[in-house]
Amino acid sequence: MQTARILPCGDSALSVEFGDTIDPDVNDRVLALDEVIRASELPGVLETVPTYRSLLVHFDPTVADYDSLTHRLLSEAQSLTPQTSTGRRWKVPVAYGGPFGIDLEDLAQRHGLSPDALIAIHAAAVYRIYMIGFMPGFAYLGGLDPRLATPRRTQPRAQIPAGSIIVGGAQAAVASIACPSGWHILGRTPVQSYAPQRNPTFLFAAGDEIVFDPIDPALWTDLEQAAQAGEPVAEEIGR
Repeated sequence: MQTARILPCGDSALSVEFGDTIDPDVNDRVLALDEVIRASELPGVLETVPTYRSLLVHFDPTVADYDSLTHRLLSEAQSLTPQTSTGRRWKVPVAYGGPFGIDLEDLAQRHGLSPDALIAIHAAAVYRIYMIGFMPGFAYLGGLDPRLATPRRTQPRAQIPAGSIIVGGAQAAVASIACPSGWHILGRTPVQSYAPQRNPTFLFAAGDEIVFDPIDPALWTDLEQAAQAGEPVAEEIGR
């Protein structure tokens, strides 16, 4: 396992890096350090942001001593005993293809698959949420079957719908809100992973897992209305 290193990010943040790959063991160390730092309530630490392979630590430089904080973070990172993720597992309904997944047929043809075969492959995987970022609640997923890995679009779209189920390169994602994207759209979920009016505002968290459940598009309207009423719609099926 690669030794942790600390990189300065301006004068009020540090990045604790654990590796340079998309790897569950690396991500477990990131999440373990995040938990330790949050529980420690270190003076001057304002916010922590876990990513695939590093933890960004924002701090108040008028309160936290840079050298002391760096030493503490490195010490904690080196003494971690991360456990296998105990996040939640969610079953997320997805309407694939047609107006919900406008790139499905093109990707199926590109990979020499029928649309139904592509859906079956995509829905068979268990996806790990490695991080939340880019947009509020946007879930970056690992676990995409290599047969579906696809370079991003040469012409990004100015906007894709909230709830889009997308792939780009070796990654998959759930788009939380309407946003620009160069990823390919396979389907769409009525689940609102980010809902400011709901408690909790964010449904998913780093370390959670997702399995996709193909649904009849005829169910979309009812599920969308339930989501707008504040229901999670995604089903928590274990840890």
